[in-house]
Amino acid sequence: MNKSMSRWLSLLLIVPFAVSARDVIRHKLPHGSSFPISAAVEVPAGRTMVYLSGMVPPVVDASVAKDSVAAYGDTRMQTIGVLKAIEAELAGLHLGMGDVVKMQVFLVGDPAAGGKMDFAGFMQGYTQFFGTRAQPNLPVRSAMQVAALANPGFLVEIEVTAVRP
Repeated sequence: MNKSMSRWLSLLLIVPFAVSARDVIRHKLPHGSSFPISAAVEVPAGRTMVYLSGMVPPVVDASVAKDSVAAYGDTRMQTIGVLKAIEAELAGLHLGMGDVVKMQVFLVGDPAAGGKMDFAGFMQGYTQFFGTRAQPNLPVRSAMQVAALANPGFLVEIEVTAVRP
């Protein structure tokens, strides 16, 4: 093997390691939007992706039936409970909310809102965890209304994908 070919081979072996050391790139929404999600997220090669199963809210009132909305609270309260559970699960994996790159949110229509999802209530909970001074990293996100979740009292289920730094 000649010197020129040897240099190219060396360069090819080094480049993947240099690229994997880059940070995750989060692209802001266009036109100066302040909506707290990313338009796109790029994850460099060599990073470990961590997929968390969908999480549902904890019981907040054990004195009522566990299949009722009252047992878990309104959409805002359920969102906060779910995101706290996600935060704890991530911490157990030595990750944090800032490592989340993708989020899928499933919202059931709130009976108190005529069967429509309470997106405003969801956002009140969500913005306590994302887009704050303490945690400015924003994931890409989808939020959708679904017909039902596993328990009739659940209004919120969230699954996330995180990247190990």
